Amino acid sequence: MKPTENEYSKMSDAASPKSPFGKNVFWAFIFGGAICTLGQFLTNFFQNFCSLNLKESRAAVSITLVGIGALLTALRVYDKIAKHAGAGTLVPITGFANSVVAPAIEFKSEGHVMGIGAKMFIIAGPVLVFGVVASTIYGLVLLIL
Repeated sequence: MKPTENEYSKMSDAASPKSPFGKNVFWAFIFGGAICTLGQFLTNFFQNFCSLNLKESRAAVSITLVGIGALLTALRVYDKIAKHAGAGTLVPITGFANSVVAPAIEFKSEGHVMGIGAKMFIIAGPVLVFGVVASTIYGLVLLIL
């Protein structure tokens, strides 16, 4: 006998472990804040020690954080951090790097073109599309108003 959608939902909820909401929010805040603090430190570093202006240092910070996220993903460290940090590692730009590199690593056995090239944006692609569409709509609304 096949359960109805409502019955299946109740069975699924009963079998699923309860999420410790407060603990998850705390660790997301700590790790997300640490990533942002690192970004601010890097901004100051690039301005003070590399003689970059604010715009250039912000670009350098983005590149550096994406590189760190990609490297930690390749070393299989990022996923271990994300298990505890949750959204604290997914929301910052390092999460974007992870969402591009992880599928590339996973599908590398299928070759450079059909594996890495075709699957690299399998996770990040929809995020980019919806981000561009949402920002376009937002820009049009601002233009009209």
